[in-house]
Amino acid sequence: MKNVDDLIESAAELADRGLSKGEIADELNVSRETASWLVERSGAGGAAEAVSAPSPTASGPDDIHVDWSAIGRDSKRLSHVGTAMADMLAKHGEEVDLTIGIEKAGAPLATVVARELDTDLGTYAPRKHQWEEGDMEDLGGTFSRNFAQIRDRECYVVDDTITSGTTMRETVEAIREDGGDPVACIVLADKQGIDDIEGVPVYSLLNVISVAEE
Repeated sequence: MKNVDDLIESAAELADRGLSKGEIADELNVSRETASWLVERSGAGGAAEAVSAPSPTASGPDDIHVDWSAIGRDSKRLSHVGTAMADMLAKHGEEVDLTIGIEKAGAPLATVVARELDTDLGTYAPRKHQWEEGDMEDLGGTFSRNFAQIRDRECYVVDDTITSGTTMRETVEAIREDGGDPVACIVLADKQGIDDIEGVPVYSLLNVISVAEE
């Protein structure tokens, strides 16, 4: 994706396919506010908006789009990146026996990490995937029953991008609520430069820093 017009077109296509605004935010690696703005600009968002977004004539939200599809579409590249992520987590010892991937994009990365570190694999679907209208606080995420369960285990948390840190924080809290112990988190790209979330260290292969004049 090379410009905002491409993102607007993609947001419209995803909305037409029935994806919620939260899923669109996840697919485009942007914030909820940015996803809402893109859908509104495309004319596919309808009258009601869950987030107060700028008018279609206003400038877009302050955000950075991360396109890592060149990695995601190639299994060999994805494996190499997942191996690098596993290497960064390995220093946390041998007691960790579960890797949690945040759906959707975090799951394939977590699969590689779990293989490299010889752990079981679990996935977590964050509440933003349900977000379309109304208050996000009324929604809840879920751990998939098709994969390994928490069961009071130490675990790693894997995702593709940190935009605001909200989804990673939600996942850490959900793991603890299920009795687990999140030991470390890792992502491909961190837009916020976060060192830790709720006391859990956060690592990234890339830190994305926006430099803007006041």
